[in-house]
Amino acid sequence: MKRVTIYHNPRCSKSRETLALLRERGIDPVIIDYLNDPPSREDVLSIVKMLGADAAAIVRVKEPAYTTSGLTAQSTPAAIARAIAKAPILLERPVVVCGSEAAIGRPPENVLKIV
Repeated sequence: MKRVTIYHNPRCSKSRETLALLRERGIDPVIIDYLNDPPSREDVLSIVKMLGADAAAIVRVKEPAYTTSGLTAQSTPAAIARAIAKAPILLERPVVVCGSEAAIGRPPENVLKIV
């Protein structure tokens, strides 16, 4: 079985629901509390690549930190990765990584396609 990792915020209902969904399926993921253990720029860029999506998909634009980060809709993946590494609250949550694939758990069932 491939290693499954969840970038988790225990205060977020979608993150809690996604973690519960994984556990219901018998998956005991590695849990990264990304607010206390922020991903590096390299980690963020790797997640973006695994998602196969635009880097903007992993940014929480409604967070106050978005405004102060200097990010815009045209920000580069490198700028987004730097901003998230500096202010991890900007990371869309939860993100689940399994092998060389990643999915955002919004809705939580999105992660089932990769586990």
